[in-house]
Amino acid sequence: MTATEVPAIAGAYLFEPTPHTDERGFFCRTFDADVVRSVGLDPNAFVQDSLSRSARGVLRGLHLRSGAGEAKLVRCSYGRVFDVVVDLRTDSPTYRGTAFFELSDATQATLYVPAGCAHGFQALTDTADVSYRIDRPHDPAEDVTIAFDDPELAIPWPLPVTSTSRRDREAPPLAQVLRLQGS
Repeated sequence: MTATEVPAIAGAYLFEPTPHTDERGFFCRTFDADVVRSVGLDPNAFVQDSLSRSARGVLRGLHLRSGAGEAKLVRCSYGRVFDVVVDLRTDSPTYRGTAFFELSDATQATLYVPAGCAHGFQALTDTADVSYRIDRPHDPAEDVTIAFDDPELAIPWPLPVTSTSRRDREAPPLAQVLRLQGS
């Protein structure tokens, strides 16, 4: 497994496993505490695992948490997704930077999203399962959502949006979220 720093988002990493394939399929390690530790992250900090399943065109995000924020490891374990990270840490050298990834079951790559960054994705396949490993228990009172179609962000979602949650549909634009958070 290798860890590569994401230039557009300070502190973000892409962890890429080494799959072992044969006639049965493949096997790969999707989490390695030593590799996580090698880039300065505490592998024991992650306290909750979650899984979402989405149909083609479904969009989830852009989400982040207020307060101390929430760091997460994100991986598409089945299918393919277009994954987005937006750096909203005012003290970051990549503040307001964006990064786009295609995460898929073919690579099993895991993306580390630092606390203070917004995250979202769109399913590119009929079924897409996304696994999350989160560093704090979820508290809905800290949920923050930014409009996925905010022209200021101009995220190039690859497909028409077929479905999204009410919360995501009604989310305010980035400028309004930043004003509310005092950024």
